[in-house]
Amino acid sequence: MALRSTLALKNIFTRRSFVSGVCACLLSACAAGGGSVPGPQTSALDQSFANQPASRLQRPTNVKVAFLLPLTAKGNTGKTAQGLKQAGELALFEFDKPNVVLITKDTKGTPEGAKAAAQAALAEGAELVIGPLFSKSVTAAAAVTRQAGVPMIAFSSDRAVAGNGVYLLSFLAGQDVQRILSYAVGAGKQNFAALVPDTQYGKIVETSLRMAAQNIGAHIATVERYPADANGMLEPARRIKQVAINSKNSGRPVDALLIPAGKEALPTLATLMPYFEINTTEIQLLGTGDWDYAGIGREAPLVGGWFSAPDPRGWRDFTQRYAKTYGGVPPRIASLAYDAVSLAVSLSNNQASFRYTTANLTRGSGFAGVDGLFRLKPDGTSERGLAILQVQKFGSRVIQPAPSVFGKSNSGGVAGWLSN
Repeated sequence: MALRSTLALKNIFTRRSFVSGVCACLLSACAAGGGSVPGPQTSALDQSFANQPASRLQRPTNVKVAFLLPLTAKGNTGKTAQGLKQAGELALFEFDKPNVVLITKDTKGTPEGAKAAAQAALAEGAELVIGPLFSKSVTAAAAVTRQAGVPMIAFSSDRAVAGNGVYLLSFLAGQDVQRILSYAVGAGKQNFAALVPDTQYGKIVETSLRMAAQNIGAHIATVERYPADANGMLEPARRIKQVAINSKNSGRPVDALLIPAGKEALPTLATLMPYFEINTTEIQLLGTGDWDYAGIGREAPLVGGWFSAPDPRGWRDFTQRYAKTYGGVPPRIASLAYDAVSLAVSLSNNQASFRYTTANLTRGSGFAGVDGLFRLKPDGTSERGLAILQVQKFGSRVIQPAPSVFGKSNSGGVAGWLSN
């Protein structure tokens, strides 16, 4: 029987069941250098290692996990770090494992600070490092953790820093492209065009698009690149229109258009669809996780479009619990901190020599987190189970659920998905 993750968010007590002073006292016993936070007490049935040999299981009295964050960095970075810290502490409290201690260290938002923070955390006995946030800080801290043989679960989205004991839990560009293309082909779409930003992100998207198309036998009619300014978007959109006309005349019409853009560029690009008479009733618009923002349906051409993203229900539930505890809305990436700490807790009952091994961190069954199913891969990247959503006039709705289990393949390719 396949092992299933234990990161289910099932509340067994309500927030009203606790006096805030008692909650703060309880949490302060589990967080070192991170303060105390009252919150709802929840638990999960930890079956992750129910089938492990008894010799590998124990009730450790002190499992130390480092939490490296740019807490004193200026501006939004410091605010984001505070949100990550609070989300991690919320996970620690909700899963009610007092044997796990979070050693929170301030990286100050610099590589030098990250290296010093990692050294200090390891000196205090950290067995796993969560964070840092930025790629340069990850590289600096990893020089310390790799030498000590301590794994790191970081929040950077730069694939270049992954591997050799560093795992990225962030939302990595490209996987959502594979997912939406696979869904579109299953829905009968065959001939694709893409309008991508002329950036490093756009290059990753294009590479993912072409690889996915090759894997599943889809045809790419054209990929047009646009610059950041609105005027520069006109000519690439016009070329898309011309390709659509030519393909229709040839008897193989373009029937889907991928636009991997977010709320900064997508509204402008959407207005170009009717301007160039690109018929979105004939050409299905496709998007990535960047489409997952409030108010996307205000742009009429986008209504009916499909995009791949985490199932929003998990995020909404997490946001509500976070807001009840801290009185504010968490930064979007706070779910990563919650999931990283939850993962650390779920593996904490193993003996130290087996607790955070590569085999346990990269188990094929993965873990279930706030944003759905995920697993860490041996190359240091991560794979996520994504849902398919359709843009509505008011919000978006799930039209295909995220997979509840991963396929046997751990390659991260389209063929690795199973859904039930």
